[in-house]
Amino acid sequence: MLRSITEMEGYKIHAIDGELGIVYDFFFDDISWNIRYLVADTGNWFRSRLVLISPASLGEPNWQEQFFPINMTKEKIKNSPPIDTEKVISKQMETHLRDYYGWPYYWTGLAARIPSVIPMQPDSFLETERLLKKDTQEQKSEPEHTLRSTRDVIDYKIQAQDGEIGNIDDFIVEDGTWSIRYVAVDTGNWLLPGKKVLISLPWIKNIDWKQSKVFVDLSKEEVKESPEYDPTKTINRAYEKDLHNYYKKPHYWEGEE
Repeated sequence: MLRSITEMEGYKIHAIDGELGIVYDFFFDDISWNIRYLVADTGNWFRSRLVLISPASLGEPNWQEQFFPINMTKEKIKNSPPIDTEKVISKQMETHLRDYYGWPYYWTGLAARIPSVIPMQPDSFLETERLLKKDTQEQKSEPEHTLRSTRDVIDYKIQAQDGEIGNIDDFIVEDGTWSIRYVAVDTGNWLLPGKKVLISLPWIKNIDWKQSKVFVDLSKEEVKESPEYDPTKTINRAYEKDLHNYYKKPHYWEGEE
């Protein structure tokens, strides 16, 4: 199901032994646009007020009561490697964090090939070393991801082929995969009458992170006449079909159903 990122901000986070805090922010990587971490605001409980939690630790969310259960204790989180969410989060910092919790490395296929819960026998180390070298070689040819805060990217300007058309107002994420499917755009200050619309990630051709601007391969008129997005309504498949058909774009879900 598709859900609004901003609506999930403020959801409570329940550890195994009690309430941990609330969802403050989300971090996504700017290559795949998958949510990699929830940022939990723990108040004054821990030395680090904000802590990162991978979706890998989430149980089944309670959407009605608005909380996320996680399979960790508060003590485990309290003793986790400190990370300053106000600074760039390096691959080394992520590695320390994921090693501590036992989370898989999402940037490599190594975790899928080496079961972390099964003790390795001595003759397995040569194979592990081979896989590590192979993964290192493969990663050299891949672009480096950077983690981005959804809070920081909201309000980025949207640049159409023929001028600015609005700013990012929200992100729409698929709750089963934690993949961002759309950016919600508020056109109120650029188009009259203003409205909110959705733009799918494949329709974005470039992002200038320094200038806080997103370039889309659409005209202002196309966006102006596109199906309106109503944040108070659930995004269903019928709406998505209308949206993609309007832009004459392929349906990403074909083959999934």
